[in-house]
Amino acid sequence: MSHPLFNLAGKTALVTGSSRGLGHAIAEGLAQAGARLVLNGVDPERLARSAEALRAKGHAVDEAAFDVTDEAAVCAAFARLDAAGVAVDILVNNAGIQLRKPLVDLSAAEWGRVIDTNLTSAFLVGREAARRMIARGQGGKVINIGSLTSEAARATVGPYTAAKGGIKMLTRAMAAEWAEHGIQANAIGPGYMATEMNTALMDNPSFDAWVKGRTPARRWGRPDELAGTAIYLASAASDYVSGQIIYVDGGMLAVL
Repeated sequence: MSHPLFNLAGKTALVTGSSRGLGHAIAEGLAQAGARLVLNGVDPERLARSAEALRAKGHAVDEAAFDVTDEAAVCAAFARLDAAGVAVDILVNNAGIQLRKPLVDLSAAEWGRVIDTNLTSAFLVGREAARRMIARGQGGKVINIGSLTSEAARATVGPYTAAKGGIKMLTRAMAAEWAEHGIQANAIGPGYMATEMNTALMDNPSFDAWVKGRTPARRWGRPDELAGTAIYLASAASDYVSGQIIYVDGGMLAVL
């Protein structure tokens, strides 16, 4: 029997960028803990397939296809949820992209696209969720997905590093303003995870060897290994935890 502190029954979780990858794994973990899901993505067909796969496992799933970087689309999506009587208790800001390019070769448009997707979207979606959580007066949970690069830089991923560093501080800003309303805002910083986005890196022998040599666990992380931390931050077990970022990285940031 699971501990009642970690039981998410009766809660609804919106996970952005959850049609695949880390977002899908986090969403499934929250569903296994009892949460109703609202999956999000920009591709309606892929989103529908992901939702159906989770429904086939017995989970309650709604779909919300919208672009998290489009303010009007975000507001409209929450209006649709309101009209359907869906109240978001847990928000996971997971949507993100990567662009590997030296800063001196980067255009302003490329910079902006990464910042908008990885950082500004968390503000936009977080704002709409928090407005409703505050109005309901029952608190809530906001979980932002950061990265190792919330703490340390790496060459060729400058805008991603800036965005994920911003996620750490945005999380603290959310905690500073929303904790008094019973809303806990925290973040997860994944290490190098075996996802579709990292396939090229995993297939690169030298990079694969670097990750395994640099990580005390000597391996890449699995997406499902984020689920436990997400459940903790989404549950009553973390009701007095605010403004923190928990790194799930196999120990990488702990060592030189």
